[in-house]
Amino acid sequence: MNVGFISLGCSKNLIDTEVAIGMFKKNNYKIVNNPEEADILVINTCGFIESAKEEAINTILEMAEYKKKRCKYLIAMGCLVQRYYDDLIKLLPEVDLFIKIDEYNNLWDKIEDLVKRDIVEKSKTKTSKKISEIEPLPMPKYNEFMERIVTTGKNYAYLKIGEGCSNKCTYCAIPYIRGPFVSREMDEILNEAKMLAKKGIKELIVIAQDTTKYGVDIYGESKLAELLEKLGKIDGIEWIRFLYSYPEGITDELIKTVANNGKIAKYFDIPIQHISNSILKKMNRRTSKENITGIIKKIRIQIPDVTLRTSLIVGFPGETNENFEELLEFVKTTKFDKLGVFKYSKEEGTPAARLPEQIHGNTKKARYNKIMAEQQKISKQVLENKVGKNYKVLVEDMSFDGKYFVGRTMQDVPEEDGLVYIENDGSFDVNEILNNFINCKITDVTNYDLKGKIVK
Repeated sequence: MNVGFISLGCSKNLIDTEVAIGMFKKNNYKIVNNPEEADILVINTCGFIESAKEEAINTILEMAEYKKKRCKYLIAMGCLVQRYYDDLIKLLPEVDLFIKIDEYNNLWDKIEDLVKRDIVEKSKTKTSKKISEIEPLPMPKYNEFMERIVTTGKNYAYLKIGEGCSNKCTYCAIPYIRGPFVSREMDEILNEAKMLAKKGIKELIVIAQDTTKYGVDIYGESKLAELLEKLGKIDGIEWIRFLYSYPEGITDELIKTVANNGKIAKYFDIPIQHISNSILKKMNRRTSKENITGIIKKIRIQIPDVTLRTSLIVGFPGETNENFEELLEFVKTTKFDKLGVFKYSKEEGTPAARLPEQIHGNTKKARYNKIMAEQQKISKQVLENKVGKNYKVLVEDMSFDGKYFVGRTMQDVPEEDGLVYIENDGSFDVNEILNNFINCKITDVTNYDLKGKIVK
């Protein structure tokens, strides 16, 4: 039988999809990209914010249309299923099987029940706990990690080190979906990383909802720095980066590890969300303006060439004009290398959804536009400072017209940050350049990308 996959949401979801693809492939199913050719369609859903939920529902309904043709079974898994299991069973009879995250250790058994023994109705009548009952979900052991099919190309792969989140920010639904933070055993992570290296992966992107919490639940203290050091000793891995480090969890040991290990990107992704202490308190963030500014200063002193990225939320309930202006001024003075902004999304079941003084959508949009306009100027200035300098670039593609090789520096996260467009003057063997590292001199910039020439 042919199986098609659609993976929505974050890179943590993508890893679950890659593991599921590996399971099907191991059991002699053929993986196809065209849904018209699929006997089974699997959608891994996201349920984080309203727009993601809408996308998931629309995708399920769109894929259900293929059941009128060749498709026999439609399977939905992931965050939306975990959060709204009972409701989805009633609302989406087109779906033959819903798989919650806490069922991933039995994922293949459920699929076999559907496909081989065809007891669909049994899977539909199972009950689930209310989303308000937040319990730790079991960390999937996934012996099939060794069979995982990497879908992100030849060069990089995500490496998940934990599930869930224990921070319980008042706006966030993640703890209601994936439960409190649970770390993976370090040996299991290292074994998977070695497997990826043997597949030819050059770059590991270490992810969790909050990577700085890694190890606290099973080892009694954060082990992120130690894990990064051990990953750096794996042959074949040349670049390592970690994403989503909360400011209160960034230790002196972690900063020192990033500063001194040449394989680890000098890159901190610090989702601060806001800078006003009153808003941070309403968000139940475990930090303060003073802590945030202090950790940024410390990182920049100890790692002068560091790249800092953050994410912000505008329009949180009760955000006054004064709160917003404080945030805007912080953006102007701090000059983050990379910055993303979310308009607050009112998520049912979260404490923030019950707060008074909800902000009008037009106000959120105006505040979003102001910060992004300012950040565009900052980004251009940051990039202009790179002109004339040499950088190691991982070349991953070519422009459609063949005039440029397209790659990334160590300071750029795939799919998130900018690219480097490198002139192709025809004097280079394309096969020797693609999927390899080259030295590049930066010659020009756009708002978010770099242009350069190969240094022979």
